[in-house]
Amino acid sequence: MRRAALRLCALGKGQLTPGRGLTQGPQNPKKQGIFHIHEACSPIHVNHVRDKLREIVGASTNWRDHVKAMEERKLLHSFLAKSQDALPPRRMKDSYIEVLLPLGSEPELREKYLTVQNTVRFGRILEDLDSLGVLICYMHNKIHSAKMSPLSIVTALVDKIDMCKKSLSPEQDIKFSGHVSWVGKTSMEAKMQMFQLHGDEFCPVLDATFVMVARDSENKGPAFVNPLIPESPEEEELFRQGELNKGRRIAFSSTSLLKMAPSAEERTTIHEMFLSTLDPKTISFRSRVLPPNAVWMENSKLKSLEICHPQERNIFNRIFGGFLMRKAYELAWATACSFGGSRPFVVAVDDIMFQKPVEVGSLLFLSSQVCFTQNNYIQVRVHSEVASLQEKTHTTTNVFHFTFMSEKEVPLVFPKTYGESMLYLDGQRHFSSMSGPATLRKDYFLEPKESHTC
Repeated sequence: MRRAALRLCALGKGQLTPGRGLTQGPQNPKKQGIFHIHEACSPIHVNHVRDKLREIVGASTNWRDHVKAMEERKLLHSFLAKSQDALPPRRMKDSYIEVLLPLGSEPELREKYLTVQNTVRFGRILEDLDSLGVLICYMHNKIHSAKMSPLSIVTALVDKIDMCKKSLSPEQDIKFSGHVSWVGKTSMEAKMQMFQLHGDEFCPVLDATFVMVARDSENKGPAFVNPLIPESPEEEELFRQGELNKGRRIAFSSTSLLKMAPSAEERTTIHEMFLSTLDPKTISFRSRVLPPNAVWMENSKLKSLEICHPQERNIFNRIFGGFLMRKAYELAWATACSFGGSRPFVVAVDDIMFQKPVEVGSLLFLSSQVCFTQNNYIQVRVHSEVASLQEKTHTTTNVFHFTFMSEKEVPLVFPKTYGESMLYLDGQRHFSSMSGPATLRKDYFLEPKESHTC
């Protein structure tokens, strides 16, 4: 096991070139390393990540003490920088972290991550990625003269998560690595990878990009973060990619169907779908029939309700973003499973925007819907909102987008209303943001125990 861990130090020092979806297949970390750290590896146990975060912000593990802990954070205002120029620049390797999830070497940990199909629960992985992304950004902004950080760093966006493996073995160790790859004035991009042990080496199975924002010690306003200096052409390319990602997000938002009409091509698509559902026996726009092997979009929904207990709070006593992602993913998976009639496998996650924090004690409503399908791909959208019991209003907190792959071809999904047509086009846009379904790895549909190559 020690030899395997050392092997990862050689393999996992660099971030892979960003890609989209399972179609990317395996990358070779030896050829695509972005930067290398020469210090000895000392991976953090996955169970200690949340402990380190509590220590950094001075959060209590006791819910009754949270008010006192937050009051103490007010004293940290004096450590906040007045401008970004007042902060020392950092390197990418300053924030580099490795985290070990020892499913193989610590069987007692396995049950928390185990599915009934003997694979790893992806929802649990989302929780670990969220915690790791926050810790990475705290390492980038570490103040050596202060015991606690004056910053409140929270997840603003899951830009993308790409899988290059269908499912993971619950009996082999997993290791995460990541670092800050781009910095704005008050925001940071964290790139993370996940590896799983195969034989005597760790092989890449996931690539993730999260965007974090820094706020003041009371989490009430923005705060400046340390600038980032790339040290090599590879790091400069990573930083440039971060700028491109920011521009892409702005462009995607500006052309949102909530703001602008569909393109001419999209309008044609919707009109052709509408015509294909008209009953040829009648001359009426109201008489609608489904084409063969198709499902009305309104019949592809599932809903759930969560009571947000203190156990699921984050270090700032709001509901943990990883918990929200896990619950949304599990509902999306159930929706894709019910729709496709077979076990689906997640291909990609993208554009999860954390619009509003979820308070402890909230009633969280999740609504999941298939909004686009193609061949054996299923695009699922999950909308989450919280209810205000006093004002009797519902407020949107998140919208999640998941791409699944089914083992067999799935029915087409057809919208009935204009609103559903917009959901269809939005789903199509998110699906098209992948690299495009082309060829998969030849061992993709093998079970973990049958696949022995990275």
